[in-house]
Parts: sequence; C-alpha cells; structure tokens
Amino acid sequence: MQPVRKGRILIGKPGLDGHDRGAKVVARALSDAGFEVIYTGIRRTPEEIAAAAVQEDVDAVGISLLSGAHNVLFPAVLKALAAVGLGSVPVLGGGVIPDEDIPGLKALGIREIFTPGTPLSAVTEAFERAVTEYRQSEGR
Repeated sequence: MQPVRKGRILIGKPGLDGHDRGAKVVARALSDAGFEVIYTGIRRTPEEIAAAAVQEDVDAVGISLLSGAHNVLFPAVLKALAAVGLGSVPVLGGGVIPDEDIPGLKALGIREIFTPGTPLSAVTEAFERAVTEYRQSEGR
C-alpha cells in the first residue's frame, strides 16, 4: 500500500538562473516529508511553470531564484498562474533575496520567502500549512 501523500508541489526555476542546488535540496526535503514533488528544471518561463502547474494539478508552487530578478520574475509567475485559472494556488519563493524586497513580494501574493540558511523544517512546515489551507478553501 502506497503512503498517503500530503499534496502535490511544483518546484520551478524561472528565468535564466542556472543554479538549482537549493531547489533540488528543497524538493528532496519536501519529498521526504511526504509530498509528491514535480521539478520543472532550470530556465523556465513563467508561462511554462503555470502550464506545468495545470498539467500536474498541484496544491502549491515553489519558485527559486538566485539571479536577482525576483522582483520581475516572481510577479510574472503569479500573473501566469492567474491567467491559467490558478490564481489561488499558494506560491512560496526562495533564493538570494534581500530583506528589503520581501515585504513587497509578500504584498504581491508570494506566501512565504525563504532565504539562505532557512531550516528545511521551516520550509516543509510552511508548505504543509499552505497546502492544507488551499485544499480546505478549494474543497479538495
């Protein structure tokens, strides 16, 4: 008998950022915590991430960025998700993001922002809360 999965999470790397070690570490931690994780790979457009989220019927999206383009690409992912009818799916972000940029990203709709050094337990707990709340709000 297969264990019950906590939810489906898509991990995406938007833009030209070619560094994905952190995204892979988070994906593994989420998988170890009981989530089904889909990793899109590097250099994806916001529209590709949104299309994958639809195709995979995800409960949350995690996006990771180290290139410094978070103020452009994170909102673009939110916009792309809304365009395909997934505007209510929780989006959590991570990467090298200056503290002063975090409130603005959260105000736009990024649920949580994780910076280097965030304990993996805090990341998995945030995804657990996000997925639980999303499923309850969507009647899933």
